[in-house]
Amino acid sequence: MQITAAIAREARRPFALETIEIDEPREGEVLVRLVAVGVCHSDIAARDQSLPVQMPIVLGHEGAGIVERVGPGVTKVAPGDKVVLTVGSCGECTNCRRGDVAYCEKGMTLNYSGRRPDGSATLCCGSEPVGGYFFAQSSFATYAIATQHNTVKVHADADLTMAAPLGCGIQTGAGAVMRSIAAKAGRSIAIFGGGSVGLSAVMGAKLAGCDPIIVIEPVAARRTLAAELGATHAIDPAAGDVTEAIRAIAARGVDYVVDTTAVDAVVQAALASLAPHGTMAFLGVPKKMDAVFSTSMLGFLASGATLKAVIEGDTDPDTYIPELLAHYEAGRLPLDKLVRTYPFDQINQAIEDQLAGLVVKPVLTF
Repeated sequence: MQITAAIAREARRPFALETIEIDEPREGEVLVRLVAVGVCHSDIAARDQSLPVQMPIVLGHEGAGIVERVGPGVTKVAPGDKVVLTVGSCGECTNCRRGDVAYCEKGMTLNYSGRRPDGSATLCCGSEPVGGYFFAQSSFATYAIATQHNTVKVHADADLTMAAPLGCGIQTGAGAVMRSIAAKAGRSIAIFGGGSVGLSAVMGAKLAGCDPIIVIEPVAARRTLAAELGATHAIDPAAGDVTEAIRAIAARGVDYVVDTTAVDAVVQAALASLAPHGTMAFLGVPKKMDAVFSTSMLGFLASGATLKAVIEGDTDPDTYIPELLAHYEAGRLPLDKLVRTYPFDQINQAIEDQLAGLVVKPVLTF
C-alpha cells in the first residue's frame, strides 16, 4: 500500500515528504492509520545522528491512530480500535515478563535497527530500502506498522491529538517522578529542563504531592508555564549559581532531582543540589554518544544518594498511558498547555519552532 511519509535522508537536514510503500502486517503486527503524532527530542536526535540510525529512515515514535488491519495472532486490538503507540518490546525476555518493557533485552534492535527483528523491511521506495520500524512504529507517516506489544488501546472517545505524546515524552517525564523514583507527598524536587519531558515531570510531581517543586529553565516563557503547571519556584540558570538558588529554597537540598538535559555541567549542579540520601533520575539524551559525567566517589558514598537511569518512566504502558489519559480528561494533567498542533506537511516548521523554544510539544495531525 502506498503511504505518505516524512523521510530523513541526511543528518541535520529537513525531512522530505515522499510517497513510499508499506508492507502488510505480519504475525503479531498491527497496521495503524495515524491521526496524530508527537515530535520528540529523540526524533530530532536520530535525524541529527546523535542516535546513530541508518538513513534514509522514517522516524516518529509518539503515534496515535486507528487500527486498520491486524496480522495473524493479534488478540489485543481489533480493526477500528483507537490506539496509542509506544516503545517497542519483545514481550518474551525476562524484563518484559517482569513488566519492565522499557528495558527489553532486544530493545536496541527492535527500536533502532530500522528493520523487523528478522531483518525484513516494513517500508520501501521502489527498489530503494527505507528504514522503518523506529520504536517499532515509524509514525511520521500516514500509516505505521506496529506490534501488539507496543500498541495501547484507549477508549473510543479519546482525543488522539492529546493522547499521542503520552506514548513517550509525557510518559517519560511524569513516570520518572510517579514510577521511577516513586516520589512521596510533601518531599522536595528539582527538575532541570523545562521542555516537554521536564514539564511532564512537573505535572507528575504535582500529582504526587511534592513540595516544593523547583524548575530550572533558561527560557522565560517555559518558566512561566512551569508555574502554571504546578511548580512552586522557577529558576533562571543565567541569574547565578543554581545550586545556591535551590538551597536557598530547600536548605538541606532536595529529596529528588530529575535531569532532562544530559549536560555535564548541569548534572554536576543537580548532584550538588541533592539532599543526603536523595534520589536523582537521568532522562536526557546526550548530544554525543561518548558523553560522560564524573563525581567524587567518596562524596557519593557519603551522600547515600541513588542515581537512577530512566527509560520511558519505568512504566507499564498498557496501564500507565490510560491512567495519564484519565488524568488529562479529569483536568489533572493539562497537556493542552504544552501542545501546539501542526498539519503533517508542516513537520519541518514544527521542529524549527520547537528548537527555537517557541513550542514545547508539537503534535502533527493528519
